[in-house]
Amino acid sequence: MSRPESGSRRRRFFAGVPLIATLCGAPWVAAFADGCPDTSQDIVTDRPSVTNSSVVVPTGSLQMENGVNWTEHPGQGALDGPNTRVRLGFADCTEMLVDLPDYTGGVDGHGPVGFSDVAPAIKHQFGGLPQGTNLSATVGLALPTGAKAISGSGYNPYLQFPWTQDLGGGWTAGGMISVTWLTGQPVSETVFQPSFLIDRQISPHSDVFAEYIGDYQTRGLPAHALNFGGSYRLTQTQQIDFHAGVGLTRNSPDYFVGIGYSLRFDGLR
Repeated sequence: MSRPESGSRRRRFFAGVPLIATLCGAPWVAAFADGCPDTSQDIVTDRPSVTNSSVVVPTGSLQMENGVNWTEHPGQGALDGPNTRVRLGFADCTEMLVDLPDYTGGVDGHGPVGFSDVAPAIKHQFGGLPQGTNLSATVGLALPTGAKAISGSGYNPYLQFPWTQDLGGGWTAGGMISVTWLTGQPVSETVFQPSFLIDRQISPHSDVFAEYIGDYQTRGLPAHALNFGGSYRLTQTQQIDFHAGVGLTRNSPDYFVGIGYSLRFDGLR
């Protein structure tokens, strides 16, 4: 999940700190490049990496992705959850999704406290690409429904372009370009967040990944982090996942960890 970058909350792995942090988890298989996913294929999620999946939910399927995170800054730890993203496949190669409010609280009495924004979006997966290549685009808007200390006070539109390339032998490369416009501040700000990951399928039901995330703002210093994790598919429609990472710059988190559970419901049409 990447989620829209709203105020102090930019993506799941940055949750509860002055930067947001939603990813992949399930392996992106080359077969998706030949068409949109269907219900015969395993669940593919936007977590636990920051890089979202490059494929959409099958048409007529409802998917719920959930997680809880702990983020640590010097002298400040925060628990964030439940991170819930609801995804509905409503047309060929197209889904509607919404990030529901989650609660961020500093267990040591420091840092911002409150709920995040509601953030609806539409995601489309492009066809006609070379074998083994996937690309999608997401257009969304974070609505100012949460606490100002967490999400700011404005309407924050965002664009995301996740991609993947099958490398063979169970290896996949992927990444995402994310741009968010923060409007609820005295001076509007644009945030650019690139990410890149390598995913390795280690069994028919599990995979692991390593990921780099950058965070660049029109004001302020950039932040950089590394994220590591994996997922295990309990069934074709259920997944558990974990991730842990470290910040590489002074204004990044010291470290962050999270776990999650996702479930897909098929045949809704």
